[in-house]
Amino acid sequence: MKRIIYVIVLLVLGLNVSAQTADKSKAGRNYVIGFYNLENLFDIYDDPAKNDEEFLPDGKNKWTEAKYTKKLHNMATVIKAMADANGRYHTILGVSEIENRLVLEDLVSQPEIADANYQIVHYDGPDRRGVDVALLYKPEQFTYLDSESIPFTFDSDIEFSMDKAGQDDFRTRDILMVHGLIDGEHFAFYVAHLPSRIGGKGGDLRSRGGEIIYNHAMGMMEKYPGIKIAAMGDMNDNPTDDSMAVYLHGKENVDEVTDKDFFSPFLSMYKAGFGSLAYRGEWSIYDLILVNSNLLNAPDGGLKIRPVNKKGHYGVIFKRPFMTVQKGQYKGTPFRTFSGGAFIGGYSDHYPTYIVISK
Repeated sequence: MKRIIYVIVLLVLGLNVSAQTADKSKAGRNYVIGFYNLENLFDIYDDPAKNDEEFLPDGKNKWTEAKYTKKLHNMATVIKAMADANGRYHTILGVSEIENRLVLEDLVSQPEIADANYQIVHYDGPDRRGVDVALLYKPEQFTYLDSESIPFTFDSDIEFSMDKAGQDDFRTRDILMVHGLIDGEHFAFYVAHLPSRIGGKGGDLRSRGGEIIYNHAMGMMEKYPGIKIAAMGDMNDNPTDDSMAVYLHGKENVDEVTDKDFFSPFLSMYKAGFGSLAYRGEWSIYDLILVNSNLLNAPDGGLKIRPVNKKGHYGVIFKRPFMTVQKGQYKGTPFRTFSGGAFIGGYSDHYPTYIVISK
């Protein structure tokens, strides 16, 4: 009888230890949420519905299968390098400047990252260049529920420089929203590539883009109380610009953020001189991730954004020597795919960015 009681005690203790270990393991699990502008990831096939002529074997860029294969390898190498640095693959990776679903299928099947088992959320958008945004996710960590491709509209109080005819003819990337669960908690992820700065224009258009994300996010918070939201993308604006600071309500300091605001972790980093891309010697952070108050101020036991270094930064701009020009006029800047119209075999003209969340 004593022996039986002894065995039962051992079993109970063992179960308790196992449960505690599992709880600690779950509590200490980190999830990486990131964004990467893949810089013109086009396939080599002609799509009559898109202006992809430059990225054909006989086009301006002589976009051959060998160059396309090199590009895929380079993008996968960066994603794998981030996984090695973090000890895990991204749970969520938003991407931009991709032509279609095919290039993403080719990317996630690259040998460097095939074991990540990334799943794809993508919609064909109206952009005339033919580039879209998309989201990659690990199904073991993120349960997909639904998604939406949100069109760019001019239904706003913003005073646009573009007249009505111009507005009717305007085409840009849709904003992707993906809704799902991480550890049973509701999340919404927005992936954007806001209108270009070419010609020094488009500030009002990017402000409208920020407004579209914000309004949709507020609607999601009303529909799903407590939902945690991250808005990411190549915003073509710095975190101090109106699109992010005013229309997306991005705040620099944690104690400023209300339930009607977003926390902007890269804002303080931008002010401190960090950059994710360089143009004419000036660094910017266009590759932004902002989070709502539910993800910033979650109670104990809930998933929340965490500082990533001793300086208290909540964001990471990921760069390595192989992703960076090592000599010449552009030394120290991202090692891009093309330079001066010539293929140089680099990675992207943007560094990827990410945040880390955990319980």
